[in-house]
Amino acid sequence: MIDASVHLNGLAFGYGRHPVIKKITGSIAAGTLTALIGANGSGKSTLLKGIAGILRPMAGSYTRALGARIAYLPQTTELDRSFPACVRDLVALGLWPERGLLRRHRAQERQKVVDALETVGLAGFENTPLTALSGGQFQRALFARVIVQNAHIILLDEPFNAIDAETTWVMLSLINHWHQQGRTVLVVIHDLNLVRRHFPATMAVNGELLAWGKTPVVLDTLASSLSTDALFSVANGVAE
Repeated sequence: MIDASVHLNGLAFGYGRHPVIKKITGSIAAGTLTALIGANGSGKSTLLKGIAGILRPMAGSYTRALGARIAYLPQTTELDRSFPACVRDLVALGLWPERGLLRRHRAQERQKVVDALETVGLAGFENTPLTALSGGQFQRALFARVIVQNAHIILLDEPFNAIDAETTWVMLSLINHWHQQGRTVLVVIHDLNLVRRHFPATMAVNGELLAWGKTPVVLDTLASSLSTDALFSVANGVAE
């Protein structure tokens, strides 16, 4: 099994010359399930993009094992659902690191797509246009794409936003399954009740690192050190 740990050393990420988040130091141990919390504008999504390799560090460095595959799921608001594609096309994109974008998929790979869709409750949706999906169905299709990527490190940016309770439960079940398989999972999330119930570790940020460790300790630390309004902003993603 490839080491799926991620080590951060004085990391800073931002846009142009303006850092959004900085001074992030620590290690995400292999096989851990970690919630990433903070108010809007605190740098959560920026940090996730940096770890995914989409942004270059403005300072510091981060390392992961050679060969460790990363799956990154952005916020749905960043994705264009008007593109003329069907569900199969979207999910099959998860196969491109191994097969490339232009090669035809073999029967075994097509079966992976079918199996992933069945896992997320979208069996029979292979030919459905993306524009015909509800918000919850689209998020399920995105999770199916993550499944076929078979990544060691999984980064999810606000996967529970604007979806129904049933879809949230399906997504949480998948995340817990990945955790049990020993994959390293980092999830941007605002619902502190879900964090407390389902995430063993939590990282809290606000431009810099506020707290990082076992979830009960981090949440209790935030509750004792932040005002009621500030804690509410963290829990609801409200910019201060």
